[in-house]
Amino acid sequence: MLQLFSYTWTYVVQVAGLFIAFVFAGLFIYLALRKSHSLVMRVAFVVIFISVSLFFYVPNGLPRDLAYPLSLKSYGPAEGPVLPAENVWAFFTNFKSFERVVDIARNPNDLPPPLNRTESAHVYLELTAKEVIAEMAPGVYENYWTFDSRIPGPFFRVREGDTVTLTLHNDKTSLHHHNIDLHAVTGPGGGAASTMVAPGESKSFTFKALHPGAFVYHCATPNVASHMTHGMYGLILVEPKEGMARVDKEFYVMQGEFYSVGGMGRKGLQLFDAQAMLDGKPSYIVFNGKTNGLADHMTANTGENVRIYFGNGGVNLVSSFHVIGEVFDRVYPEAAVASAPHKSVQTTLVPAGGATIVEFGLEVPGNYLLVDHALSRLDRGAWGILKVSGEENKQVFDGVVTPGHGH
Repeated sequence: MLQLFSYTWTYVVQVAGLFIAFVFAGLFIYLALRKSHSLVMRVAFVVIFISVSLFFYVPNGLPRDLAYPLSLKSYGPAEGPVLPAENVWAFFTNFKSFERVVDIARNPNDLPPPLNRTESAHVYLELTAKEVIAEMAPGVYENYWTFDSRIPGPFFRVREGDTVTLTLHNDKTSLHHHNIDLHAVTGPGGGAASTMVAPGESKSFTFKALHPGAFVYHCATPNVASHMTHGMYGLILVEPKEGMARVDKEFYVMQGEFYSVGGMGRKGLQLFDAQAMLDGKPSYIVFNGKTNGLADHMTANTGENVRIYFGNGGVNLVSSFHVIGEVFDRVYPEAAVASAPHKSVQTTLVPAGGATIVEFGLEVPGNYLLVDHALSRLDRGAWGILKVSGEENKQVFDGVVTPGHGH
């Protein structure tokens, strides 16, 4: 737990470093110009000043976090991705009130079953925006902003033609306003304008599910990119009126990007790096909110058909979704289930803020790696394993090479 306080100590050291550097600068300049007539002493003062400044600056960088980054300029339609000084102060003073989530990653099996109904209904959905502390990697902690304390948010399932009333709560421990924009909604802001909630508040709105498909939802509070890259995204499936084709197993996976000062692997609680976000240089690219986010949860058997709902929470990168050792029998590009699927697809593109649906049969047992095929992203965390059990099928795949017949 002591590692969590590296955030606070980093901030304190940065601010103290700036203050001490100014004090030493004034003192040494005064002494050099007024008290010393020796060139050697003046040079010594300058060397000491530079040494002290480097001592405080080099380990942690400049204290940009007062409004992070202090000098950042952006030209979007709303607030830039800075953390105001009052928010930083509020974070420190309310640090103990944040929930510590043991595992931030939503289990990829955590999605409701098919609806299996033929009539439209009035559906009521609820979720809670909550800011929490959780582990991104061993010893690396993030201040996540979530829907229902997991990443991604809950998988919602409604039917084409349904009337949906959604209620968004903002937990009283949150420091920021939050809202929700569902790409499945036809209406201003996808619901964002109707659901802006301060900490402790709740708001509702109603919409008609007009279009079938799997749609991303996310927080759209300015700065939108900043809220999304803290983890505020999920998927809502609008089943077509005829329903989805039957499969044996369904999984829920979303890719996301996280931007941290100090880069990948730095221990302790991480500062959000707005400049890195604007530059599109994430420290972590992960499935379901953390490194090894899918853990050992994805299992199936030979002879089964599986479906993966895969979303991209963004905010900068296009995902090249691929399962190593499999070919997708059917792909619904951008999760458009009203269109005919593509067949026999190796890798499918998923834009930031978009989704896809892939289906494939399992013929051969073994471990199958889910990846973003921009493969350097594996090292930043974008991978998971589907474990398939069952009898060998040597007609499809024979892993034994007979001596004299291989290369």
